[in-house]
Order: sequence, then C-alpha cells, then structure tokens
Amino acid sequence: MEYDDEDELMLSGIQHFHFCKRQWALIHIEQQWVENVRTIEGQHLHRNADQPFIREKRGDKIIVRAMPVKSRELNISGICDVVEFIRDDSGVEINGADGKYAAYPVEYKRGKPKREDEDILQLAAQAMCLEEMLLCEVSTGYIFYNEIKHRIEVPLTSELKANVKAIVEEMKSYYHRRHTPKVKTGPFCKSCSLQHICLPKLMNKQSVKSYVEGKIRE
Repeated sequence: MEYDDEDELMLSGIQHFHFCKRQWALIHIEQQWVENVRTIEGQHLHRNADQPFIREKRGDKIIVRAMPVKSRELNISGICDVVEFIRDDSGVEINGADGKYAAYPVEYKRGKPKREDEDILQLAAQAMCLEEMLLCEVSTGYIFYNEIKHRIEVPLTSELKANVKAIVEEMKSYYHRRHTPKVKTGPFCKSCSLQHICLPKLMNKQSVKSYVEGKIRE
C-alpha cells in the first residue's frame, strides 16, 4: 500500500506505542503533550548529542550527529541521535570520505536499560531507515543509558525488524482511523507525563477529544 507524505509517521512514536498505545494516540493523533521531569531530562541529554550538521572524523570512524532518516517502505521518518560510520571494506561509500564504511546507529536515553523492548525497537527502526537510504545491511546498533553512563550493544536481528514492521502497520491503522484506544492501566501509568490528561477511569467510555468538546459546549 502506498502512502502520501502527509501520512508519514514519526519514528519516535514506535517507542511511545510499545510503552502504551493510548499514550501514542494522545500524542500523535490528539496532539496532547505534557512535560515532566523525565521528558525534560531526556531533552537535556539529547541536546548534548543532537548537534545537526556536525560531522567528526576520528581515525577510521566518522561520527554524524542528529542525522535525519526516512523509510518510504515503512513511511516513517525521524532523527538518529548519532550514526557512527566505521571503516569496513564490505560497507558502503560515504560522500566526502575515502573508502567504505559500515553504519551503526547510536541512541541516547536518560535512564537505564528497560525490561521491555521499546528502546530496542526504536533503534531497529532507525537501522531499517539507514538500510533503505544507504542500500546496506545494519545488523548492530548501540544505546547509551545516561543513568549507568554506559552504552549497550544491540544485535538488530531480522526478527526484531519484522516486529517493527508489524508495529508500524498497527500504528498506521489507528492513525488513519483517528482511533485512540481505551486505557490499560498499570504501574507504568505513574511514570507517564500524560497521566492527568489520559484520565483512565473517565476515558473508559469516551475519548479525550469528545470529553474536551463536551466541556466546551457546557
């Protein structure tokens, strides 16, 4: 199925969707957003990595920061915090550099490694964009966790990439129907910046949009 650019989804939404489908819909469909300590700390960390158009060479490594990426097949786009290109004869040519290089996406996160796969899925989606853009295979990436001051190597398997495709298709289905799913509460709700907008008990029977519209009409 072909999609227009207007239907393009944000790559970062994959993390929101895996964490909570309702949170994703509130942000990406209903355009709701609230800052909390975690989101502000995350923005501060990303400012250190996201220096667009800065390209640095260290020996056999080229470091590109805040690199825009896109997949027409998935119809998603976003920004890689960092992409490291390391000299590799089996890699691809890079504009303005001699030789060939293999690409490794690096994502920066404020906390520590999570029990669920939302961070890994986001990284895999970045790799899939790079594969389509560069016509290469990206089989390894890294996630730097600020809380432990260490980065984790992540194998980007075919199974993981297939999972990304399935998630994106479900996201598209919700987005095109403008569907905000009902809440499924849990301990994770306490860490969500949208907990006071989500109103899980109230929203069991109506959407945030319809609730707000009803209040306006009163």
